[in-house]
Amino acid sequence: MDESKLNWYALKVFYNKVFEIEALLADMGLETYIPVRQVRLKGEEHMRVARRLATPDDRRRDNQFVQAGPVIFKRVPIVSSLLFVRAPKERLPEVSASVDGKGFVYKMADRKTDAVIPDKQMAMFRMVCSSGADGLEFFSDEDMTRYKAGDRVRVLEGPLKGAEGYIKRIRKDRRLLVSIEGFIAVATSFIPPQFLEVVEPAGQ
Repeated sequence: MDESKLNWYALKVFYNKVFEIEALLADMGLETYIPVRQVRLKGEEHMRVARRLATPDDRRRDNQFVQAGPVIFKRVPIVSSLLFVRAPKERLPEVSASVDGKGFVYKMADRKTDAVIPDKQMAMFRMVCSSGADGLEFFSDEDMTRYKAGDRVRVLEGPLKGAEGYIKRIRKDRRLLVSIEGFIAVATSFIPPQFLEVVEPAGQ
């Protein structure tokens, strides 16, 4: 598949069917991404899921769970209704048909054009989400209009090294914000100024 023809798109998924849609799109050979946190299962819940995973059922999707040896984690969506898919534009009608009645592909504000998410925005967002950094907090795009943006910066040290975003003051604390514009943003905990460098805007 020609990588240059692939774009990221966001899907709104209804009724907590995000993992079902993930599996359907995987069967179509498409890459997906769901912002999740992994919760380790313990006690009776662990035993119940272990029994379930040990007796596979083709009618049931178990992609909500991740097993590492005897340890089982449950994937919990950070935003229950949001899923991203990477696909060529010509396959979007097929994607829309696969999620019909269970969700839809987000459009631009004019409601005519499918909303393409730039690769760099998606890469930075995924980097932060998978960094393991403490204190991450997620916001809808609407939430972020309440906070004023500062300099665009790049992180030089620590688990978020290489991430780029904007400094925003959120509840009196200066934090790094990385966003997928129009959909979701993740804010880090405080990062010392000496670990940041200002990124000059293009053309300057």
